[in-house]
Amino acid sequence: MAARILIAEDHPASLELLRYLLSANGYEILSAEDGEAALDLARHHTPDLIICDLQMPKKNGYEVVGQLKREPALAAIPVVAVTAFSMIGDREQVLAAGFDGYLSKPIEPEEFVASIEQYLPPSLRQQHGGR
Repeated sequence: MAARILIAEDHPASLELLRYLLSANGYEILSAEDGEAALDLARHHTPDLIICDLQMPKKNGYEVVGQLKREPALAAIPVVAVTAFSMIGDREQVLAAGFDGYLSKPIEPEEFVASIEQYLPPSLRQQHGGR
């Protein structure tokens, strides 16, 4: 069974790229273009992993991760921040806020799926040739 991954990203081109890379590797994708929609999808579909931009309308990534981690049914879902903000100290701030990982934009398409898969349990990772 393929892992279900929720992508919360308000930039259409970024969302499409992430969706393409993950679906091409066999993952089931849910997507939201704002923080409120991301929380609604998480509550109704319980994804195995959430990829979340930090700057989104309605609720930003920090608000989203804060709410997710306070809800017992959702708290264990790994949440990875993907953001264009990559200043010194940002990674530490993101992890301290409750995110499980941090990837900066622009993403490297050749490395993105492998980077994301490390946050999934081995049983939910897709098998790729040569691994």
